[in-house]
Amino acid sequence: MVSSTVMTTPVRTTTSAQLDAVWRSESARLVAGLVRVVRDVALAQDLAQDALVAALAQWPDTGVPANPGAWLMTVAKRRGIDTFRRADVADRGHRELAAALPTGFTPDFDARLDDTVDDDLLRLMFICCHPVLTPPARVALTLRLLGGLTTSEIARSFLTSEATVAQRISRAKRSIADAGVPFEEPDRAQRAERLTAVLGVVYLIFNEGYSATAGSDWMRPDLCDEALRLGRSLAAVASDSAEAHALVALMSIQASRTAARIAPDGHPVLLLDQDRRRWDQLLIRNGLAALGRAEQLTGEGPPGRYQLQASIAACHARAAVAADTDWLRICTYYAELAVLTNSPVVELNRAVAVGKAYGPAAGLAVTAALVGLPQLAGYHLLPSVRGDLLSALGRHAEAAVEFRRAASLTTNEREQALLTARATPTGEATDGSGAGPRQA
Repeated sequence: MVSSTVMTTPVRTTTSAQLDAVWRSESARLVAGLVRVVRDVALAQDLAQDALVAALAQWPDTGVPANPGAWLMTVAKRRGIDTFRRADVADRGHRELAAALPTGFTPDFDARLDDTVDDDLLRLMFICCHPVLTPPARVALTLRLLGGLTTSEIARSFLTSEATVAQRISRAKRSIADAGVPFEEPDRAQRAERLTAVLGVVYLIFNEGYSATAGSDWMRPDLCDEALRLGRSLAAVASDSAEAHALVALMSIQASRTAARIAPDGHPVLLLDQDRRRWDQLLIRNGLAALGRAEQLTGEGPPGRYQLQASIAACHARAAVAADTDWLRICTYYAELAVLTNSPVVELNRAVAVGKAYGPAAGLAVTAALVGLPQLAGYHLLPSVRGDLLSALGRHAEAAVEFRRAASLTTNEREQALLTARATPTGEATDGSGAGPRQA
């Protein structure tokens, strides 16, 4: 909860920015708590929106309350009571719910949210990432309900139309209702699988911000920030999950490079060319601390995929200069990750590390097994990595062919320009660092 010192505002000075900040910090808790009460995601969101409308009407005159989350919850519950009492409730379950709501309700604007807030948030995360939903629907619903983003903000971030995002969210809520998704945490047997799905959605959001798939921007830091915030919330409510802490570590260390990843002219700067003095040391320290927590929880057991990726990121973060990077250790981590995931993308990243540890010919040999794989048929980073390795070997004509192919496959304009430049003699890149988000 935001302290009263920070959020209390003098009368008639509440701004839209302040309201937005409160909504971003409190909306997930608000919706999660309402879902537990009303057992309906769509209704919970409607009640939360009603509370926001009330805040927009009152706070400019009265100022932001000392406990804005409690204020919003109180108003939303009052609207919920009115809704149930007005409704001609036909089914027995709703009649019981209406009867259970308190009478003579008096708003207590200084009351705090109840102690179940962590359970509510985790439950809502599981609902947003339920297997009944498609991956795009999971992302949209997570950003809407847990991130507090508007449909227009989500659409802008993913370069799609507002109508498409609204339709995804509407269908997601309808699918949850039609499937009778229970409003409680999954049992122990299902929990690990569902938690993995939640982590996957959060990291997907982060990666879209870190390396935008389309458009004119190399990255979208707002999405990275949102994913990191969601990840921290998840690690707080699922504090016994090593992978939740590891994901926070991974995103923190990757996000620490943001300022160094873009040149003054807007062009991308690859990992080994970055000015490491511009890396955010606080994010790095936070990331390493989260990695340490993950390692503690893992103990003697095998590390998970996010812990291995965070360990790779930590190797880069601990190197004061690029030449100090422990590529042999990184190769080991990638080998473990390849066995764990059986992913050709991981194997491509391993090729980059092998190229740095054992020479570009060795790295190129790893990529040879990936050429022709259907999973990588349209993946622009495969020819990009091969171009880097061929260039390092002095095979510039072959490298140019690979770079041109990579440029034709990406839909990100900044990346197209970078790859096209590499296809010319003056644009040759020899650092072998083009294999995806972890190398940039």
